[in-house]
Amino acid sequence: MEDYGLVSIIMPNWNCSNFIGHTIESVLAQTYQNWELLIQDDCSNDNSEEIIKSYLNECSRIKYARNKNNSGAAVTRNNALRRAKGHWIAFLDSDDLWLPEKLENQLKFMVKNGYNFTYTGYQEINNDGCETGVHVVGPKHVKKFGMYAFCWCGCLTVMYNCKYYGLLQIVDIKKNNDYAMWLNLCQKSDCYLLDECLGKYRRGRSGSISTDGFHTLIRWHYKLWHEAMGFNPMLSFFWTSVNLVCGFYKKIRYVEKH
Repeated sequence: MEDYGLVSIIMPNWNCSNFIGHTIESVLAQTYQNWELLIQDDCSNDNSEEIIKSYLNECSRIKYARNKNNSGAAVTRNNALRRAKGHWIAFLDSDDLWLPEKLENQLKFMVKNGYNFTYTGYQEINNDGCETGVHVVGPKHVKKFGMYAFCWCGCLTVMYNCKYYGLLQIVDIKKNNDYAMWLNLCQKSDCYLLDECLGKYRRGRSGSISTDGFHTLIRWHYKLWHEAMGFNPMLSFFWTSVNLVCGFYKKIRYVEKH
């Protein structure tokens, strides 16, 4: 197998002891093995640390660090990104899963086509790990304002070329901080879809945007545009409205139920 360079996998964790072992196993099972797994714990108070440390002796490519204070997902990812040494950056939350070919297929897709920013399709699972029959993709080519229109990329599917972008840091907002990073990436390069289902997203997790009500959803999107992007109130409300409309469009066009 061709070596495309080191992939740094960014994995924030907070109280995911029920899932993180399975998530780590999905990384260990990758057909592409030139990776480092950077687990950054946000002061979990369950037994996550014990589970993570049980893997450290098994694989030296798994690297663990813990925040000094509970700081949220954005700061936690930022801390892990500063530790990254890879040519490529990939993201995997501590309760999601990858299929074994995820890294290999995505790297081949990027290198063959000269892409610097890509995402893939994924399927949804419930809290018990059972498939729900829902498969999600998105547009094959997302330009800057296409990404403004909606967050098409599932966080667990994104990979970018760190040699091209350099060190990136996520704006410290509580929700939508991953979307803020995709918006940042799209300022410099378009995003491309590898139309393969290569991840499993755990739907309905406590505290995720997918579990929020409609009014809460509007508030978080508005904060993204106003606080993270620095847009004025009118422009922030405009892009929030576009996001909501495109969210309905995505369900019709890009979400399949089997």
